[in-house]
Amino acid sequence: MTATKKIGKYRWTICALLFAATTINYLDRQVLSLLGPNLLKEYHWSHADYANITGIFQLVYAIALLFGGRLIDKFGTKKGYTIAFVVWSLGAMMHALAIPIGEGVMTVFGWIGIGMIPVSVLGFTISRAILAIGEAGNFPAAIKTTAEYFPKKDRAFATGIFNSGSNIGAILAPLTVPWIEATWGWQAAFIIIGGVGLIWLIFWQIYYKKPEEQKRLSQAELEYINRDDIMENVENKEGSSEKIKWSKLFCYRQTWAFVVGKFMTDGVWWFFLFWLPTYLSDRYHISTLQMMLPLAVLYSMTMFGSILGGKWPTYFINKHKLSPYDGRMKAMLLIALCPLIVLLAQPLGYLGLWVPVVLIGIGASAHQAWSANIFTTVSDMFPKKAVASVTGIGGMAGGLGGFLLTEAAGWLFDFYKAQGNIETGYTIVFAFCAIAYLLAWIIMKAIVPKYKLITDL
Repeated sequence: MTATKKIGKYRWTICALLFAATTINYLDRQVLSLLGPNLLKEYHWSHADYANITGIFQLVYAIALLFGGRLIDKFGTKKGYTIAFVVWSLGAMMHALAIPIGEGVMTVFGWIGIGMIPVSVLGFTISRAILAIGEAGNFPAAIKTTAEYFPKKDRAFATGIFNSGSNIGAILAPLTVPWIEATWGWQAAFIIIGGVGLIWLIFWQIYYKKPEEQKRLSQAELEYINRDDIMENVENKEGSSEKIKWSKLFCYRQTWAFVVGKFMTDGVWWFFLFWLPTYLSDRYHISTLQMMLPLAVLYSMTMFGSILGGKWPTYFINKHKLSPYDGRMKAMLLIALCPLIVLLAQPLGYLGLWVPVVLIGIGASAHQAWSANIFTTVSDMFPKKAVASVTGIGGMAGGLGGFLLTEAAGWLFDFYKAQGNIETGYTIVFAFCAIAYLLAWIIMKAIVPKYKLITDL
């Protein structure tokens, strides 16, 4: 505590802003999944229709992440984060107008001879695409901000803290959205939740500046933040806005390790986030209001995984004197074993709703621990000026993996539902969710077996 007081702790104020941003990010994206069971009935969607709506979010999110990271590296975190927040908040609120939007676009389509697209599906798809474009800026900006405000040894912990906002958002959503829907209708849920982001922007404008321009930082804290630059004699300030070609980033094995890890595991979290309410409705035939407590408990579990997972590598780094990357990979191997318990979710589901809720909660917790560390592998090995770009590339890969898993899930659920055995579809998807992390770790380790800092960018 004494050292912290001497150094200063303003960097944790910035971390708190990132935590709040990520909470809002996940609140906005989860509204649809909680309204999904009722919207499926109201607008007569199939599971494939719902998969297409959620899938377009992931596909657009993936593409936008690639460019979002580049834009944030070019324009800086303050301006980039501001633009992202405005776009995604407006996109979230647009969902309330999904039906008139769909009707308007279908009228235009009718003029050019395009038809056969349900108005509701079209309207929600457009709204999800706008939301995805804005939300894609969150993680590249947050990871870049973390690299700016924290030395390498603290970044996984800081990332774990702000990334736990995704869990808080996931907890708050089932505690608020069903109640808002029951009280004022589903449109109000999108408008109220979507408007929260515009409030966050006020605090971001007041409290964020680059560390070297931040008057609230003490000189001791600024030196602490920049300790890696001094120790490694790597200058990240001069030419920090220099444009780095994507083609050059793809030449590094470190980029491909991150890409593979994200591609194979991001879809698991997307599946849990977008499909769990539908799963509980399909399997246990409960209402949205009845899901509030189980989902809140499940996502409360994930919060601990995010924070503890981010702290875990420091044990290997400090006790075994490993590099941040090597300590992180050791921790990630142990984390990758935890989701295997999800294999039991379906076989033991007959024991009651709470069995799969707890087992999936453990798997989702492991994902958050994994996520806090895989993000930080980028700032372990790349200079600050490339962090957002590489994060964007990996995020694109994760979004594509999520899109493919969502589309496959929708098809599987409709196929087995037609045969009167939708549980088999869920069993298949849960099996992939269980083994994805271990497979990803093996491939990542094969691509980058030892830590190597990149200094030629």
